[in-house]
Amino acid sequence: MAPTAATKKVVTVPESVLKKRKTIEKVNADRAAKAVIAKKDAKNKRQVIFKRAEQYVKEYRSKERDEIRLRRAAKANNSYYVPSEAKLAFVVRIKGINKLAPKPRKILQLLRLTKINAGVFVKLNKATLQMLQWVSPYIAWGYPNLKTTRELIYKRAFAKVTKQRIPIHDNSVIEKSLGQFGVICMEDVIHEIFTVGPHFKQVNNFLWPFALSNPNGGFRGKKVRHFIEGGECGNREDKINELIQRMN
Repeated sequence: MAPTAATKKVVTVPESVLKKRKTIEKVNADRAAKAVIAKKDAKNKRQVIFKRAEQYVKEYRSKERDEIRLRRAAKANNSYYVPSEAKLAFVVRIKGINKLAPKPRKILQLLRLTKINAGVFVKLNKATLQMLQWVSPYIAWGYPNLKTTRELIYKRAFAKVTKQRIPIHDNSVIEKSLGQFGVICMEDVIHEIFTVGPHFKQVNNFLWPFALSNPNGGFRGKKVRHFIEGGECGNREDKINELIQRMN
C-alpha cells in the first residue's frame, strides 16, 4: 500500500492570548493618537508662549522709553521728574533668631523668611510696609529691576506643589498649578511678579522662597546698622539689585 500523506497539524491560539493581543493593539493605537494630539498642542502652545514673550518685551521697552521721555521733558523745563512709587520689593533675611522678639518672629514667618539668606517678593502697600518696618533690623530689602527679577526666577525659582519643593523643569509644572489664572510659562510668571499683576498673590505663593547664597566678598558693613548708616539692614531701594547679583 502507498504511504498515507502526513496530516498537517492545526496550530491553535488560546482565546486569552488573542484578547491580550487585541488589548495591546488598542492601547498602542490610543497612545499613538494621544501622542499626535499632544505634539500638535505643544506646537500651538509654543507659538502662544513666543507671542506673549514678544508682547512683554514691547511692554517693558515702552515703559522704559516713557520714563526716559518724562525725565528729559522735566529737565528741559528746569523741573524734576518724580517716578511713581514702587509696587514691588524683594526682601532678604540677613540675621538669625538670637534675641528675636515674638512679634518680629511672627512677621518673618508670615513673610516666609524662616532661614538666613531666604528671599521673597512682596507687594508693597500700607500693611506690608508696616511689617517691613517692624522687621527692618533683620532684613535687607529694596526695589528689584527687570534684569534681577528675571535672573532670580530663572536661576533660583522652585515651585510649591502640594506643599513640596518641586524644580520647575518644564512649563507644564507652571500650567498645572497656575493655568486657571492664564499663567502658562516662565515669562508669564516673571511678568505677573514684576508688574504686580492681578494674580500676583497666587503666582508668588506658587514660588518657593528663594534660597540665596552668602554674598560674594561678604557683607561690607555691620548687619546691625541701617544701610544709610553704612550697615546692611533696612531699605536700600534700587541698591538691592547689586546685593542680589552677589547672592544669586
